[in-house]
Amino acid sequence: MSDPTPVLDDLREESDELDRIVRELSEEQWARATPAPGWSVAHQVAHLAWTDRAALLAVTDPEGFAREVQKAFVSSDTFVDEGAEEGAGLPPAELLARWRRNRALLQVALRAAPPGARFAWFGPPMSTASMATGRIMETWAHGQDIADALGLVRNPTNRLRHVVRIGVRARDFAFSVRGLSAPKEEFRVELVAPSGDDVWAYGPEDASQRVTGPVLDFCLLVTRRAHRADLAVHAEGPDADRWLDIAQAFAGPPGAGREPKGATG
Repeated sequence: MSDPTPVLDDLREESDELDRIVRELSEEQWARATPAPGWSVAHQVAHLAWTDRAALLAVTDPEGFAREVQKAFVSSDTFVDEGAEEGAGLPPAELLARWRRNRALLQVALRAAPPGARFAWFGPPMSTASMATGRIMETWAHGQDIADALGLVRNPTNRLRHVVRIGVRARDFAFSVRGLSAPKEEFRVELVAPSGDDVWAYGPEDASQRVTGPVLDFCLLVTRRAHRADLAVHAEGPDADRWLDIAQAFAGPPGAGREPKGATG
């Protein structure tokens, strides 16, 4: 059984990096629109605070989390936006304090979880490491929205390995959520690490279809933070090519995604 401590350490570092970006923002910057329609920087942080609280309930209060799932079921099309809207209405200092409190409590709860523990979630049950990995993916992806809104360029880190892992493992889900049959064969995925001197590889070496490119571009693709046309991710084989059009690392509907940078209108 793998030790979840390194993943939890990466989650803390990913959150702290985003915290350093938002903690000095002006009220005007907190209200700035991000690429997600209708969401400001405040909405992005509010969503992270809300989801960290949901994860905390899943770990520490299964009955309370079950009630949250029921709420989500009743208003499946709006509950994510509603959670973000409620938090975005707070003064920035209060919202930032809420996010810090929720993520700190979640860190404590996950580190105290017994070996082999599994927690209910909005999708399949999650292990401690899987829960932390999912939080890294969300924190990085929503952090990208914030960085884009502020005109910042973030340096990719090896923490993106967690985002890649989810994106690769979610291949079949990306097909099924669109009512498509998933390919029967695995793909080979070979991605150039952020350092530029290593390749992260997944799937059989002799696979007939493969995906290649930089780690950062693949992560932007599977979190739907950039359009495929703007990324250096390439496919060999028709099924792999189709996957790059629909890939997503998160549960739920895919959403509209981003327009190509050259799109007009």
